[in-house]
Amino acid sequence: MASRTVKRKSVVTDPVEPMVTPPPLSTDTTFLTKPKIAARSRKRDMPEGLWTKCPSCESLIYDKELDDNLKVCPKCGHHLPIGARERIHSLVETCSFEEMDAEMQSLDILKFTGAASYEAKLAAYKKKSSLLKDAVVTGVGVIGTHRVALGVMDFSFLGGSMGSVVGEKLTRLIETGSSRGLPVIIISTSGGARMYEGMFSLMQMAKTCGALALHGKLGLPYISVLTNPTYAGVIASFATVGDLILAEPAAMIGFAGPRVIKDTTQADLPEGFQTSEFLQEHGLIDAIVPRRDMRARLVYYLDFMMAGRRPA
Repeated sequence: MASRTVKRKSVVTDPVEPMVTPPPLSTDTTFLTKPKIAARSRKRDMPEGLWTKCPSCESLIYDKELDDNLKVCPKCGHHLPIGARERIHSLVETCSFEEMDAEMQSLDILKFTGAASYEAKLAAYKKKSSLLKDAVVTGVGVIGTHRVALGVMDFSFLGGSMGSVVGEKLTRLIETGSSRGLPVIIISTSGGARMYEGMFSLMQMAKTCGALALHGKLGLPYISVLTNPTYAGVIASFATVGDLILAEPAAMIGFAGPRVIKDTTQADLPEGFQTSEFLQEHGLIDAIVPRRDMRARLVYYLDFMMAGRRPA
C-alpha cells in the first residue's frame, strides 16, 4: 500500500508586542519636570509725584488735578493739607502780597537736647522746605478790593507749632494791621505750643491775644480761619478770639486730642467730637466754608465788616 505524506498548513501569527514599554533597569525613579519660568509682571513701576491717594475715599487722584482743585478731593470733597504759600496764592490778588519778616528764624534758647537737638530739627525742616523759615508766613495783601494783614500757618514745618518766631511774626502782623487800619485774617493749623522753647513758647499766647485786644479797641475786624488740625496753645489763644471764626469742613479742632480726653474722663465721646461740624453745632464756629469758596466768602464778610472804613 502506497503511503501519502500530509503537509500541515502553517498558522501565521502576529508577533507579540508588549502593551507597555518596560521601565528601564535603572533604579532612579525621579521624574523630569519642566523648568520654572519667572512670570513677567504686567505691573508697571509708577513714578512718584504723579498720583495721590485720598485718605477718605481712597481714590487715586492725579496730582495736577489735585493742585488745580486746591488740594481738595474732586470725588468726595476731602480737604488734604495745603502749604502756606499755596493758600496765600489762592486767596490774594496776583502779585499783591508783600511778605513781612521773611528772614526771622528761631534760636535754640534753651539748648534743648533729646533724640535730636532743636537746632538739628530746625535745619532739617528748613532744608526740606526752602520756602519756609518757620511755621507761619505773614504779610499784607489784597483780597477782592480789601487790603488785609494776612497770616497763614503751615503744618509741614514742625507740625505748625507756635514758638517765639511764630508769636512774634503774628504780633507784628496784628500791630501792622492796627497802625494801617487793616482787617487781620489768620489761618491756623497747628499742633500747639513748641515744646523745644518751653515757657518762651507759652508766652506767645498772651502776646498775640494782647495785640488782638488793642486791634479790637480800634474797631478793626479780626477773622480767624481754623483748618485741620488746630490744637492746644493755638486754639487756646489767638485762634478762638476772632470777631468771626470760620473753619474748613471736617477739620479737627480742640485743646487736647480725643484719645487723651477719653482716657482722662473715662467717658464715651459723642460722634464727630472735635470736628468743625460738631463745634459749629455747639456755637464755637460761626461758619464752615469749603476751601474753594473761602476767597469769595472772605470778600463777602469784609464788605460788611469794613463798610464805611478806609485804610489809614
